[in-house]
Amino acid sequence: MTQVHFTMTAEDIQSLIQQSVENDVSKKILTMVFNQLMEQERSDYINASDYERSEERVSYRNGYYERDFTTRVGTLELRVPRTRDGKFSPSVFERYQRNEKALLAAMLEMYISGVSTRKVTKLVEELCGKKISKSLVSTLTKDLDEIVAKWQHSSLNNECYPYLMVDVIYLKVREEERVISKSCHIAIGFSQEGGRKVLGFLIQNGESEKSWSHFFEYLKARNLQGVQMITSDAHKGLVASIKKSFTNVSWQRCQVHFLRNIFASIPKKDSVAFREQIKALFKFTDIDIARKTKAKITETYIDDRKYKTACTILDEGFEDAFQYITSGGRNSRLRSTNLLERLNEELRRRERIIRIFPNVSSANRLIGALLIDQSEQWEYAARNYIKM
Repeated sequence: MTQVHFTMTAEDIQSLIQQSVENDVSKKILTMVFNQLMEQERSDYINASDYERSEERVSYRNGYYERDFTTRVGTLELRVPRTRDGKFSPSVFERYQRNEKALLAAMLEMYISGVSTRKVTKLVEELCGKKISKSLVSTLTKDLDEIVAKWQHSSLNNECYPYLMVDVIYLKVREEERVISKSCHIAIGFSQEGGRKVLGFLIQNGESEKSWSHFFEYLKARNLQGVQMITSDAHKGLVASIKKSFTNVSWQRCQVHFLRNIFASIPKKDSVAFREQIKALFKFTDIDIARKTKAKITETYIDDRKYKTACTILDEGFEDAFQYITSGGRNSRLRSTNLLERLNEELRRRERIIRIFPNVSSANRLIGALLIDQSEQWEYAARNYIKM
């Protein structure tokens, strides 16, 4: 059995619970846990599994009825099993009311731990007061994986996304007794109405032109349409892949990363005037004014040895860093990958609790569920993110 190196304090668990009160993903998982536990309780009561012939059978299955059940994470819509004799009554509701926080904590720990069936079985046994089969834990995990996979590979048929934002985060995953680094490619799309949505993600073996091309082909295979501009950092493999995968599409170089590149090439001492002029340049939203200002800065500083490299970087990357003006409708939120960086920080916050994923499936499960939740929050936001 896979060994999971998982460290999580009681404070961490309670913090996750507190932060998951409005979390649709937690509702889905808890609904799944309840339905599976009630199904097993009915099997135990009947003393026979599905379609099993048994002389010890007590009663027969008689479908389900719908029941709403209010918890800390919201109202759950449950399918409560029935029996023909009408005597079966699930006990999970009573146990949940007595141990609500503990059950949710166990659920979340199961969810983010990457499935050590032995550990999860023990947790659920403690909460439910009876033995829970490993097959039930595996079923719960399978259901979670199916939710993520369905979303991850769903069609993007009905909407156009003129603007994309892409980036990579790195995860530590245990593979064949080794801990290796895996890349997680993520794309955010901005619709024609100005809304934002996580379009997809893929966990791969690195950040190269090949891996980016594979990621873009994955998005295109799901019928991604109407792309006009892509915002990203200047990773060579990524930029090359954008040019090949998306012809007639503009590339917006992230201005935040670009500024860092420029400032990294100059001394910190006695460079305040140059820095302020560069910062002012990147606030212009009129491309003609920006071009004239850039030319003036370059002319002023190009012969100064300590600014020569910075001027070269500025000159070579300027047009790519201002594509949002000519191709992105002057939407300043498209000039950098700040939105995606903030999303990555949230993913890293959860990933730091785990530190090392036991396998790729567990990483895909957690990252996918978090991205689903974030995307749903964005889609139901009261205001559009950008003006179209």
